[in-house]
Amino acid sequence: MNENVNSDKLVTDVKTVLGDAEDLLRQSASSTGEQAVQLRERGMALLRQGRERAQEIQELAVAKSKAAARVTDDYVHENPWRSMGIAFAVGLAAGLLLNRAR
Repeated sequence: MNENVNSDKLVTDVKTVLGDAEDLLRQSASSTGEQAVQLRERGMALLRQGRERAQEIQELAVAKSKAAARVTDDYVHENPWRSMGIAFAVGLAAGLLLNRAR
């Protein structure tokens, strides 16, 4: 549950950072001189921050995927016949659905 809250917060953070960067870039378009330079620098910093947050989201997704794969692998090793039965049933159902769609 805590990981889900963290990933939701990271996504929200990325959206906020990218929105802020977009606003700064709009402001810098109408600015000149030192103010434009400062706005662009701030925009670039926000984009870097957004990239870092996106990297965190990716790392979290990879970790969750690896954990799910590990759990699935353990289940298959502990219950090989049941796993084969489930795979057969899923394959049969998918085959029937695909055959009906024709």
